[in-house]
Amino acid sequence: MRDFVIVDVETTGGKPGASRITDIALVFIKNNCINGHYSTLVNPNREIDQYVQKITHITNKMVRNAPKFYQIAEEIDFLTNNSILVGHNIRFDYSMIRSEFNRLGINYERETIDTISMARKALPELSLYNLDSVTKYLNIEISNRHRALGDAEATAKLFLQLYDICNCNLENSLKIPYDFDE
Repeated sequence: MRDFVIVDVETTGGKPGASRITDIALVFIKNNCINGHYSTLVNPNREIDQYVQKITHITNKMVRNAPKFYQIAEEIDFLTNNSILVGHNIRFDYSMIRSEFNRLGINYERETIDTISMARKALPELSLYNLDSVTKYLNIEISNRHRALGDAEATAKLFLQLYDICNCNLENSLKIPYDFDE
């Protein structure tokens, strides 16, 4: 059985090529259960956009002494190796992580599942599929919203509930990611 790693990042801005990661969290799912997490602030080596600071509450001072991405890259690679990355709007998080690895000359590739796509198929009655709307509909509490670990933990719970709604079994996960691709 493949493992799943729920991923969420916060960044200096909204453009993967130009922005840098300031906060990264991984939540591990093994045997249909949440099985731990990894989380750290990241020094982006640049200023964080003022608007982003207001949303995330991550300031330049907070990340000043945090590790730079190159200092955690090997650990991120190891922790996600042979896993499927899952996220709410995974394209953004995955592209940010890939950009950071590309800056280091490393080609980082993983299979991905987007919980937005899953929610659209599992919950067609909804009109909005952002993280706040879907978690509220399923009574999933989000603590520490717009921080990587808070959002990743909520997305992990969402992922597990969506699999239940779809009557899916994580044992059959190798077939499922492609069913949810848009």
